[in-house]
Amino acid sequence: MKHLPRKRFGQNFLVDTQIVAAIVAGIAPQPGDLVVEIGPGLAALTDPLLDHVDHLHVVEIDRDIVARLRKRYPASRLTIHEGDALAFDFGSLGDDLRIVGNLPYNISSPLLFHLATYAARVRDMHFMLQKEVVERMVAAPGDGACGRLSVMLQYRFWMEWLLDVPPQAFDPPPKVDSAVVRMIPRPLQELVAEDEQVLQRVVAAAFAQRRKMLRNNLKGILDAADYAALDILPTARAEDLPVDAYVRIANRLVEKKRATL
Repeated sequence: MKHLPRKRFGQNFLVDTQIVAAIVAGIAPQPGDLVVEIGPGLAALTDPLLDHVDHLHVVEIDRDIVARLRKRYPASRLTIHEGDALAFDFGSLGDDLRIVGNLPYNISSPLLFHLATYAARVRDMHFMLQKEVVERMVAAPGDGACGRLSVMLQYRFWMEWLLDVPPQAFDPPPKVDSAVVRMIPRPLQELVAEDEQVLQRVVAAAFAQRRKMLRNNLKGILDAADYAALDILPTARAEDLPVDAYVRIANRLVEKKRATL
């Protein structure tokens, strides 16, 4: 029986075998790898992944698909984690994780932020996403696509745009173009923010109103002396700052707070 895609789960199933082959080649899975696939759907990636790895973990929210997977694969080859990937504890699977998937476009940003919290336990991640989201992920300072997602993900990961994927590669075809991105966690010694929660708050505040200057968005957070010490123009906009500038802002706030204790 054919599975009807469900809009509430953002289901668009990858059906282009050439694209599938290109994605698997990009992942280059090996027999002993600890691979977890998010949203296996109709197993377009699951099958070729299982051709290369000894065992595969999948996270799937759709009960009908879970039932199909259980009938199709023995538990010795496939472990199914039924539930929402946004709530799943990926750290429970172990270390050196390789996470892959055609992510639901309707929850891609919050899911990426959720996955970023497990970066220390991840080797790499390969995801199919809406092309516009990948543009934001890799956007450079000064690029209009640069935003909170760009800064926070680039702080934690190296990212590489692997390939573009047209709508007709899916069933049903989405109304947007797609792309595949590779994310590799940066080594801990490169993560120099003293308090990542402060960094997150600074970045969120800076991009709260994109058209406004930093002196407006960061009013009450930075003063004239801070801008001078950090060599940052208060008339700049959030998208103009590189990642390291946000780290310097956050670290100055931490230092100022420490000085008052």
